[in-house]
Amino acid sequence: MTLLSSERSAERQPDSRPPTADGPVYGWQEPPIQVAPPAASTAGQEAIDLAARAGLRLDPWQQHVLRVGMGEKADGSWSAFEVAVNVPRQNGKGGIIEARELWGLFIGGEELILHSAHEFKTAKAAFKRIERLIRQTPDLHKRVKTYRQTVGEEGIELHTGQVLRFIARSKGSGRGFTGHCNILDEDMILGDNEMDALLPTMAAVEDPQIWYLGSAGIGALSVQLARLRKRALAAIEAGRPDPSLAYFEWSANLHVRECPKDCTAHDDASSDEAVLKSNPAVGYRLTLEKVAKERATLSAEGYARERLGVGEYPSDEGDAWAVIGKDAWEALADEDSRPDDPVAFAVDVTPERSHASICVAGRRGDGVHVEVVDNRPGTGWVAERARALTKRWGPRCWVVDPGSPAGALIKEITDALKVDPDEEVDEEEEPRLLAPLVQTKTRDVVQATGQFYDAVAAGRISHLDNAPLATALAGARKRELGEAWAWARRGVGVDITPLVAVTLARWGLFAEIEEPEEEVEPWAEFG
Repeated sequence: MTLLSSERSAERQPDSRPPTADGPVYGWQEPPIQVAPPAASTAGQEAIDLAARAGLRLDPWQQHVLRVGMGEKADGSWSAFEVAVNVPRQNGKGGIIEARELWGLFIGGEELILHSAHEFKTAKAAFKRIERLIRQTPDLHKRVKTYRQTVGEEGIELHTGQVLRFIARSKGSGRGFTGHCNILDEDMILGDNEMDALLPTMAAVEDPQIWYLGSAGIGALSVQLARLRKRALAAIEAGRPDPSLAYFEWSANLHVRECPKDCTAHDDASSDEAVLKSNPAVGYRLTLEKVAKERATLSAEGYARERLGVGEYPSDEGDAWAVIGKDAWEALADEDSRPDDPVAFAVDVTPERSHASICVAGRRGDGVHVEVVDNRPGTGWVAERARALTKRWGPRCWVVDPGSPAGALIKEITDALKVDPDEEVDEEEEPRLLAPLVQTKTRDVVQATGQFYDAVAAGRISHLDNAPLATALAGARKRELGEAWAWARRGVGVDITPLVAVTLARWGLFAEIEEPEEEVEPWAEFG
C-alpha cells in the first residue's frame, strides 16, 4: 500500500535539499500527497524501458508515477482503475502520458487508447510528439500501419490492430468508442458531460484504466479533479487506500492568515522550499532562478496556482454554469452559423493580463452570431491582430471597456487602427481610423450583459460551441452593480474574457456610434 501525506513524504526526498554550492538542487521526486492501492507487481518498468528506447528519458518522479500507477494485482490486472497526476505546468507530465501510451500500443496490446484534451490544439500537439518518438525508433515505426493526419481524426494504427486516437473533449466526443485506456489531459477542465461521454466506453472492457493529468484546480470547472482529490485526502485521513485510485499531487501547503509567526506546519510562498515541494522537475527542466523570475512577474494568486500547485476545488458541483445553464447554451450551438455584415469586434483581458480574447458578433437572421476569434496568452499580439482583422472584415466598430484591464490597450489598438500607422496626428485631433473604437461606460456594460442574457433566453444567439467560450460561461458568476449586474469569474483561474468580449461585441452591433464632426471652413474663406 502506498499512502503518503506531506509529513511522511518529506522523509522520502533524498534528492531534495535547500540550495547550496555543493551541487544541483532537485524538486521532490515523490509527491506530498499520494495514495494508491497495494500492488503485487508493476508494468511501469516496461513503460520506462520502452520510452528510453524511443529516446524519451524520464525523470525519477515520472518513473515513480508509472511504477505506482501501473501497479498490478497478483492476477495481473490493474491495481488502480483510475490514476490522477496533479502537478504544476512545465514539469513534464507529457512524458508520463507518452510512456503510458507507448506501452499500451506496443506492449500492453490495448485495442483502443483514447487521448482527449480540453482543446483540439492540445490534443494535436500530443499526437505530433508521440508520432515523432515512434518515427525515430525503427523497430516501433515498422509496426505502424498508418499515421492518421485527417483533422479531427488524428491517430496511430498498428498492423496488429491497436489504435491510439486523439480527440478534443465535448459532450459527445468519445461516444461509440470502446476504450481500453482513456488518457484525460487538462483534467482541471473536466465535468460531468465529458465523463458521461467517455467513461461508459470502458464498461465492456476487461481490466480498463483511466489516467487524469493536469495542474491545480481552477474552481467551478474542476469538478472531476475535485472529486478525485477529495477521495485521496479522505483515504489519507482514514489511513487506508482508496481501492481503485492512485493519486499523485505536487503542491505547497501555504501559510494562512491565522498561522503564528513561527509556524512550521505550512509553507512560505516566497521560499525555495515551497518550489521544491511542488515542482519535481527542478534540477531537470526547471531552475530556481527561472521560478524566481515568475514570482516577480505573476500575481500572488497566479504564482500560487501556476507554480506552487495551490488550486481551487469546487465543493458544490452546482457552482458551474450558475448564470446561464449548460443545456440552454448548448441548444444554441450551430456548426454552420456564420455572421452577416456588419460585424463588431471586442477585446477583453484577464486581471492578471495572462490572456486576452478578441471576439466578433454579427447579425444572423433575426438573431446574432457570436464567436471567439482569438483567445491567447499575453496581450502583446492584440493590436496587430486588431488591424489585420479590421482590414479584412471592415467591422462596424471595435468595443473596449476602458475601466477593465483591456483599457490599457486602447492606445495601442487606436494606433493600430489608423489609416496610416506612420501618419502624424495632432494631439488635439481625433486620429482617422479604419474602424471606430467605442469605449463603454458602466451603464453600457450593464446594458450589454442584460441584453446578452435576454438574447440567450429568447434563443436569439447562435454560436459554434467554442471551447473557450463554453469554459467562460461555466466559470462565470454575477457581479452586482446596484440593481443590475455584470460578468465576474468564480475563481482566479477562470478566464471569462471570451464571454465578456462576445457580450461587448454583440452590444457594439446596435450601439450608437458618434461620427466625428467635419470641420467647416469659416465664412471669410468664401467672402
